[in-house]
Amino acid sequence: MKLFVIAGEPSGDRLGAALMAGLRSLAPVDFAGVGGPLMEAEGLASLFPMEELSVMGIAEVLPKYLHLKRRIAQTAQAVLDSGAAALVTIDSPDFCLRVARIVRAARPGFRTIHYVAPSVWAWRPGRAAKMAQVVDHVLALLPFEPPHMEAAGMSCDFVGHPVVAEPVADAAAVAGFAAAHGLDRPWLLTLPGSRKGEVARLAPVIGQVLRDIDLPVVLPTVRGVAAMVRELTADWPRAPVIVTDAGDKCAAFAGARVALAASGTVSLELAANGVPMVIAYDMNWLSRALISRLLRVDTVTLVNLVADSRTVPEFLGPRCRADLIAPALAALIPDGPARAAQGQAMALTMDRLGKGGEAPGLRAARSVLAHLG
Repeated sequence: MKLFVIAGEPSGDRLGAALMAGLRSLAPVDFAGVGGPLMEAEGLASLFPMEELSVMGIAEVLPKYLHLKRRIAQTAQAVLDSGAAALVTIDSPDFCLRVARIVRAARPGFRTIHYVAPSVWAWRPGRAAKMAQVVDHVLALLPFEPPHMEAAGMSCDFVGHPVVAEPVADAAAVAGFAAAHGLDRPWLLTLPGSRKGEVARLAPVIGQVLRDIDLPVVLPTVRGVAAMVRELTADWPRAPVIVTDAGDKCAAFAGARVALAASGTVSLELAANGVPMVIAYDMNWLSRALISRLLRVDTVTLVNLVADSRTVPEFLGPRCRADLIAPALAALIPDGPARAAQGQAMALTMDRLGKGGEAPGLRAARSVLAHLG
């Protein structure tokens, strides 16, 4: 069997790689499509660099609209020419579902599976019904999502979140990382995002926060923005240890005392490592204005949502300011009620996302094969 898979950003690349590995462990499967380094390591020859798709926000997408439109057409034609039994789209709905729509129009019976349910519980609930026009089956990461998808007419399985199966570095690995980089005490983990727009907005704010936080700084990043990160952190009060290697990233998370991170799935990675966090995020003013009117929830942090708590502080939009962020971050450094409350919420989050059960990539693979019959 051959499947055409598409991922458009680093989080989707991780999901895709785990799914590919899970599928290969259960059945003989070949792959074509678009993915990043992790999917490439599983044998995918990406149609073009995945980083071209890692843009977010209306103002960020507009300058690249024509190029993205060409990539959509190119990818849809590649699906139709591939001889694949099905299309598996992974997150990045603005790109993936446009490809699926073209494919479905050309071949009405072509089966499409989408990995990561759209957050219709947070904003734009009508997306589920629109997605159902081109998607047959959904693989959901969060336990409360299947009813939303099924109500729109798609089948849906909760397969667990991949973060529960990702390795956590042991004490020896952390000690080795610290020694290699001259870190003599636990550090502040700074995570300004994986998209260029995110990094451009958050890196200066984080630099200002560092004036009030007396900890060494470690910044894990991805290849698509690594050069930009080095440029934007050159004037920080303390030079961060910038890491791109997967093993170093694992140790960097495990040894952190506290983290300041962009909103997104990274909050779950921090929870898996038991790292208390503060979330900060800002967007172009136009994107911010539109999205703020559409939000249906009072928090965007997944730890808060899954644990049904509000223990992780958020500084979003106009509140994404160093003078507000620094005190909240400082309160999490010493042992005390704030750290303890987050610890409980993070443990509950991991339990609800499937920690201790079958690996999510394998569960997702079983769901795909069951749907395809």
